[in-house]
Amino acid sequence: MASSPPPLVLASASPRRQALLAQLGLRFQVDPADVDESPEPRESPRTYVTRLAAQKAEAVAARHPGSLVLGADTTVALEEEVFGKPKDARDAKAMLLRLVGRTHRVLTAVATAGTRRAIEVVETDVTFASVPEEALAFYAASGEPLDKAGAYALQGLGGFLVERIRGSHSNVIGLPLWETLRLLQAGGVRLPWEGSSG
Repeated sequence: MASSPPPLVLASASPRRQALLAQLGLRFQVDPADVDESPEPRESPRTYVTRLAAQKAEAVAARHPGSLVLGADTTVALEEEVFGKPKDARDAKAMLLRLVGRTHRVLTAVATAGTRRAIEVVETDVTFASVPEEALAFYAASGEPLDKAGAYALQGLGGFLVERIRGSHSNVIGLPLWETLRLLQAGGVRLPWEGSSG
């Protein structure tokens, strides 16, 4: 008899990641990881997201034996500087002023732990339009940037800032879907369109 696919656990409280997985028809449990997200000295953006995604997945896997745990971490990087979540509206505006009219990278590391360990990092280039400072102040005051790396949400009001994207669109939202599905399938998760034989 064929073994059942492992239960899937998402080690993230992000409503955006939850929505992306749910849209695909995947069934999963949410158990957010609690890890220190402070960058280490001279840590590159790629190393930073890789470390955090793996730590999140491993921390939650310890609580769910027999499950496949999915962890992810997304950051915005201008050259080699990591842009985390802004502390307040003033901090958000300061971040946006540095990104406006320039191209930055959005990096997401996706890691699995538990029944299978694997990790993949996806990078997307995002170019901001040259919007006026008043528009940035308006957006910063909206509250939307406050829990977003780089102080903007592509899928929300912040979409007006973006002139061009090169790479995965879903990566900028917080979960590169194609790469995530590939990791889940390799970990034994049955994808919605695969169905059951018979």
